Order: sequence, then C-alpha cells, then structure tokens
Amino acid sequence: MPEIVVTVHGPLLGAGAGHVVRDILDEATWQVGAQGLADVHHILDQSIKHPTPYYETQVTMERAARDVVVHDRGVIYGPWLEGLSSRNRTTRFKGYHAFRNATQGLERKVPGLVEPIVARHVQALR
Repeated sequence: MPEIVVTVHGPLLGAGAGHVVRDILDEATWQVGAQGLADVHHILDQSIKHPTPYYETQVTMERAARDVVVHDRGVIYGPWLEGLSSRNRTTRFKGYHAFRNATQGLERKVPGLVEPIVARHVQALR
C-alpha cells in the first residue's frame, strides 16, 4: 500500500519543556502530513487523464501513534497506480509515482513548514 509516513526524531528543547516539545511535534507532524496529502492529490490531479473520483477520495491522512500517515486505504489497484505492481513491468503504464514524488518534494518543504510552528511555540516559552 503506498503511503507517506512523517516521523520526527532528535533533540529539540531542554528537558523542562516536554509539553512544548510534544505540542510542537504533534502540530508539525500534522502540518507536514497535511502538505503531503495535498501534494499527492495535486500530482494525481495533474497525472490522471480521465479521473474517476473513487481513488482520489480514498487517499487520506490519519494519525498512527505519534506519526501521521498518508495512504490510499489499501485500494486494490493502488500499487499499480503508484507503479509498484508486477503488472507495471509488463505493461506500458509505469505508474504515476504520486506518493514517491510527493515524499521527495515534501523533504524539501519540511523546514519551511516546521519553522513557523517551532518559532511560535518557542516564543510562548519566553
């Protein structure tokens, strides 16, 4: 099943600011996940020549523990649309690569998405 998983790791603030760190991580992972969802939809909108609404309505985002996951709810032909199916090797259709391309683009966008969230929460500590 194609998916984007947002995971945050590493030190951020001192030990006395645990609740602030949790708030930052929760908001930042949700924001990055929301951007990932928007990017997948944008790529699909640009790629699918004759869209039927079903697949795009199945692409969604949800919280999984402390992570945010963007996925297609396990749609049976999702791997084929992404280009991960064995059928993609034997047909001309090589897939849209919407999740892969969205993930690559998202990696470049993360600092700009997270910086204002961190700044706002750190400002609240002062």
